[in-house]
Amino acid sequence: MSHPLSAAEATERLGVNRATLYAYVSRGLIRSEPAQGKTRERRYSAEDVDTLVRRKEERRDPEKTVQGALNWGTPVLESELTLIAGGRLSYRGRDAVHLAEQCSLEEVAALLWTGELRAIALPLRAHLALIPQRPGSGLLESFAHALTHAGARDLQASDARPEAQSGNAARVLSLLFAVVERDRGIPGAPDLPLHERLGRAWGAAPHHTDLLRRALILTADHELNVSSFTARCIASSGAGLHHAALGGLCALQGVRHGLSTELCAELLTLAGQQGVSRALSSVMRRFRHPPGFGHQLYPEGDPRGRALLDQVASTSPDLPELQVAHALCAEVQRELGELPNVDLALALVAQIVGGPAERSTALFALGRTVGWLAHAIESAARGQLIRPRAKYVGVAPA
Repeated sequence: MSHPLSAAEATERLGVNRATLYAYVSRGLIRSEPAQGKTRERRYSAEDVDTLVRRKEERRDPEKTVQGALNWGTPVLESELTLIAGGRLSYRGRDAVHLAEQCSLEEVAALLWTGELRAIALPLRAHLALIPQRPGSGLLESFAHALTHAGARDLQASDARPEAQSGNAARVLSLLFAVVERDRGIPGAPDLPLHERLGRAWGAAPHHTDLLRRALILTADHELNVSSFTARCIASSGAGLHHAALGGLCALQGVRHGLSTELCAELLTLAGQQGVSRALSSVMRRFRHPPGFGHQLYPEGDPRGRALLDQVASTSPDLPELQVAHALCAEVQRELGELPNVDLALALVAQIVGGPAERSTALFALGRTVGWLAHAIESAARGQLIRPRAKYVGVAPA
């Protein structure tokens, strides 16, 4: 978590005088706020200062900019979908936290897929009868199997016309929720809102079902994360939406991405059984960092994680799981200065709803499928193959 800088610290970091610093503030490039106490000094955003320093370095060394672009670096392509700036997350210019307070997942899906905030129509049949069930499969494996099978056989979803894309995306999304219902051995309920279908399948209480709705919306998209970028690349090749979503699902299943939620679930369980300090020590020895805390794009804290934790606190303040999560958050902030991110919040939501730890990643996948499909639609509409070049650093040919 970054702390505001004094004028002396900001000018030293920027290599400029105070007049230039004040000019940056007046132009809106650096945020400032009054310092605490009676002093008239102001404090300056370290995040904004570091951004300006990085831009100067990029102008001096363009090759270095290109090399760093794939590691949280300079934006590499244009998108109209999601903005992460100033500690906030927005879908097509609308604050994601506000959308989670009042919208359905269907409405947010339509916003990301078409630009219109309206409930998109979902198909009443998912054609799961045509997809053989694999006994003993986990939910994520069942998702992958259904996407692979439907991607090869769903002729309607192969329609590449631009006007058909939102309908095709609805077929993919509905299919995955139908997989959850079949996994639980219950009849499908395609007439219910998606979050209610999920809550019904997982046996969630009504206020916990609303928590699922919020979690699905807050994870719907997050700019060019590794899974969404994978979906864009696949769609740019001309592949269909089922296969683009399948690629995103595969990328999600790494411990640096979606599987981090299952590590968070393990940490919460250990903290409840052994106490916060012992659980943190055990996890830190293995990973050198507590899963579910800190985020490079949110120095002041992940708004998605904060929104979900606040919602649990407002509706179920006495839940033992919440008390453990609060104790864990307090300990990590005190010892490491890190705040919880959405992975920890998803693990807590899944823990409250009940069931295996895999549900935290499945919840993430169901929400993020909306974003994968949006990126795939946007990428396909560009009609351009994503094909970067590699800088060869191996042995020179003879």
